[in-house]
Amino acid sequence: MKKARYLLIAGILLLDQIVKYAVRAGMELGETIPVIKNVFHLTYVQNRGAAFNMFDGMQGFLTMVPLIALVFGVWYMEKHLAEHVTQLFALILIISGGLGNLIDRIWLGFVTDMFDCRFIDFPVFNIADIAICVGCFFLVVFIFFFDKPQQGEKADEQ
Repeated sequence: MKKARYLLIAGILLLDQIVKYAVRAGMELGETIPVIKNVFHLTYVQNRGAAFNMFDGMQGFLTMVPLIALVFGVWYMEKHLAEHVTQLFALILIISGGLGNLIDRIWLGFVTDMFDCRFIDFPVFNIADIAICVGCFFLVVFIFFFDKPQQGEKADEQ
């Protein structure tokens, strides 16, 4: 996975962008297609804010913060390649998802969302959002189960 990290990022990013393009090209804004009626629909939404449409209209903020986070994420990934594979996988997912949504925001002025879970009250989301959330889950798993303190850290605690 270490050698293929940028290939994995590119693959997830490409999948995200292809699905978003297909939705923009094949659906009208607000159109919904039931996949499983009242459970899961494809719904074309343009999210001009962050999660749950927070910070709507703050394009500068919504571009700069993720850009800085992505630069930091890539730097951190490169500096910690020797860490557990769970951490690397988490960073790959978070970086690819963040990049997918940032491309939309810069290119289009909004993020294209399409997955609509009707059985719970949840915002419409996309593949990049899934990658970010799953990446955060794996980062938590890494922190709780695989992150070991360094030798110097143990001595400092005593």
